[in-house]
Amino acid sequence: MLQFQNQTNFYQGKVRDVYTIADKYLAMVVSDRISAFDVVLPKPIPYKGAVLNQIAAIMLKATEDILPNWVLAVPSPNATIGHKCDTYPVEMVVRGNLTGHAWRTYKSGKRSLCGVPLPEGMKENDFFPSPILTPTTKALVGHDEDISREEIISSGLVPEAEYEQLEKYTLALFQRGKEIAAKQGLILVDTKYEFGKKDGVITLIDEIHTPDSSRYFYSEGFEERQAKGEAQKQLSKEFVREWLMENGFQGQEGQSIPEMTEQVVAGISDRYMELYEQVIGHPFKKEAIDESANKSLLDAALAKLP
Repeated sequence: MLQFQNQTNFYQGKVRDVYTIADKYLAMVVSDRISAFDVVLPKPIPYKGAVLNQIAAIMLKATEDILPNWVLAVPSPNATIGHKCDTYPVEMVVRGNLTGHAWRTYKSGKRSLCGVPLPEGMKENDFFPSPILTPTTKALVGHDEDISREEIISSGLVPEAEYEQLEKYTLALFQRGKEIAAKQGLILVDTKYEFGKKDGVITLIDEIHTPDSSRYFYSEGFEERQAKGEAQKQLSKEFVREWLMENGFQGQEGQSIPEMTEQVVAGISDRYMELYEQVIGHPFKKEAIDESANKSLLDAALAKLP
C-alpha cells in the first residue's frame, strides 16, 4: 500500500488499489492480482495491470467525444489519476449477442432478462436484432444482481431522466466499441459501463472495453461457426476460468485453487499481452515499474493537480 500527500481514503478491491486524494481525485493502481469466481488467485500475473490500464486509457480517449470521463492523467503503465465522482448505484450491461449469462437464462426457458423480452428461435451467440440493456446493481460484496429498467426508476435508484440518458450513452459507447473492434477483426459481444456525476454532469468512470470487463469474438469464421453450431473463438478472461474449471475449481466451498506454476503464470501473462495487441492493434511495450517508481510518477502527476 502506498501513501500520498492529502490522501483521504484508501480502498483495495480484488485487483485495484484506489487512493482518494483531498476528496477530489482518485489515484487508481491496477495491480497484477487476478481474480476469478470472486476469488483472488494466489499469484500475480506480470504486466496484467498495465495491459488493462492501458487498454482502458486508449478506449476512454477514443470515446471522450460522446461524454466526459473521469481521467486526468495516466502517469505510469498501470496507474490512472482522475476525478472522484458520485457513482450511480447500477452498472449498465449491454449485450449484442446471446452469450454467457443471457444464454444461460435463455437456455433455461426464460424469454425475459432484466425486463427485456428475448426473441424466440435464437441459438447461442446469435446477434440480437439490436443490442439489449441488462443492468445490474453494484454490490459492495458478493454478486451484482440483475435489475430491470422499471425497478431502477420506481425504486429511485436513478431518476428517470438521468437513467434515460445513461441508456443513450451506453448504446452510443457500445456502438463506438463495436466500430473500434471491427477494425481489429473483432466483434464486441457484451460489456459494461459505469457512470458517475461530477459537478452535476454525467461522467464515464472506471475501465471500458477491456478483456476483463468485455467479451470479444473473432469476426473471421464467425458465421461458419454459427452455422455449424461450433463454439466461437473468443477474446476475454474466459481462458483463466476455463483453466480453473479444468482443474476442479469454480470458487465453491471446499474446492482448492490449482497450483499456479511458473509456466501457468507465464502463460496467462502472455495471453494478456496478446489480448492487448489484438484489441489495440500494436505491440505491447513491457515496462517494469516497481512500487517505488510508481509512487514517484504518481506523486509528480498529483503535484500538478489544482
